[in-house]
Amino acid sequence: MMTSPFPQDFQEWKYCITVECGITLNASFINQRLSVWKNENHEETRRFRQRYGDNHWRSVIGWFAEAEQQLADQTPNVSQ
Repeated sequence: MMTSPFPQDFQEWKYCITVECGITLNASFINQRLSVWKNENHEETRRFRQRYGDNHWRSVIGWFAEAEQQLADQTPNVSQ
């Protein structure tokens, strides 16, 4: 359970995404979201930063990157 209306760390954020929102953090979703969040000129990114601030925006990018790394760590390397 979160004490803030916004996630404060990766575990809270992941819980919000996967449990409260019912979204699967698969490679396609993560890549799509990172492509938006990393594009400072994207309208959605500009609105998010204006509403929630740059610190939260950077946190969200970091959490998506962490989810991407966790997914990569779980995926067997088929090129071996």
